Amino acid sequence: MKCKNHPNRQADQFCSGCGIALCSDCAEETKPGVYHCFQCAMLTSVSAVGTKIMDRRERAIEEKSKGKKPWGPFRYFVLASSVLIGVMWGVILFGGESAPAGTTDFSSNPRALLFMVDSSIKRYAHYEKKGYPEQLAALSPKYLRLDKGSLAAQMSMLSYQRDPNEGYTLSLARTKPDDMAIILTPKGVKHKPSGGGV
Repeated sequence: MKCKNHPNRQADQFCSGCGIALCSDCAEETKPGVYHCFQCAMLTSVSAVGTKIMDRRERAIEEKSKGKKPWGPFRYFVLASSVLIGVMWGVILFGGESAPAGTTDFSSNPRALLFMVDSSIKRYAHYEKKGYPEQLAALSPKYLRLDKGSLAAQMSMLSYQRDPNEGYTLSLARTKPDDMAIILTPKGVKHKPSGGGV
């Protein structure tokens, strides 16, 4: 029998796909002992590649589904802890009740009131851009949170004056005879021996 493509040559093999006679130059060995013509060899190799791709895809899907483990106690613990931490940070940053204002009585510790009012005066000057306040009452309630009922009594414990040289002077209205008087100014703290009052 002669080769279909070369009529002057003797056929050595037959195509496993279409069955035509092929010489040794025309026969394509696709697998050991399996021969195809050029067209069938192309179709076989393309379909084999497609089958390999489909096999790989199916294997990947199977491995992915095997990789998904059911949630155990540890994962639930981590999830619950994360949610709890998030809620706590939300409460700390955005929620919760504000601290009650004006519940502190400074009569037993007037120096604490002195330094608190001093920082309020400095905040007022910084944010209001008008210089220092004429009176301490201008600080409440925006810069100094004190109960309105006790505001006058608390402020009567202090002596405040705007000063053209210093900016302001702030001190306790009354000091004990043997205490050192503290005078606060924008430039810092001054001490003065007390003679029973400032």
